[in-house]
Amino acid sequence: MDQGGIEVICGGMFSGKTEELIRRIRRAQIARQRVQVFKHALDDRYAVGAITSHDGARLEAVAVGGSAEIAGLVEPATAVVAVDEAQFLDAGITAVAVDLARRGVRVVLAGLDTDFRGEPFGPMPQLLAVAEAVTKLTAICVVCGAPATRTQRLVDGRPARYTDPVILVGAQETYEARCRRCHDVPGRPGGGAVL
Repeated sequence: MDQGGIEVICGGMFSGKTEELIRRIRRAQIARQRVQVFKHALDDRYAVGAITSHDGARLEAVAVGGSAEIAGLVEPATAVVAVDEAQFLDAGITAVAVDLARRGVRVVLAGLDTDFRGEPFGPMPQLLAVAEAVTKLTAICVVCGAPATRTQRLVDGRPARYTDPVILVGAQETYEARCRRCHDVPGRPGGGAVL
């Protein structure tokens, strides 16, 4: 994009969201654009001061606790603002992204579009609605091999219950990629069916 705009990279866990975000950041850096990278401080799985994909790709990032911090840290010469794990941010991230885009900044956000229940996650629905471009990635279902659009949380090897906390930072020890048919959420109101 020559002008400001919002791009959202979304999908379930293990679909390559962070890998795609890193790819776009590196391309902007090759183009000699000033890039600032942020992530939510809650995600400390691999490193506090970096975004890291599950396959080990890594870039330095500033860990923040909320959208106001991002707004306050963006420098005037910045052309691209990248945000990983956007689902953990507060609702204000949408206004921050829109403001930056209006100022001519390219804003690229990556995050889970749905939680382990298969329901919209945090500010992601609003970000998807205001974005100029959306890339939805899929993983591979570990049960049947179909394209996986859901994130299955496991507790002691069994599917987490609907009433379990929505936020639990983890990786392969806690989550699996699943297709709609193989995704299971016991205790879901109205039965175990996923939307």
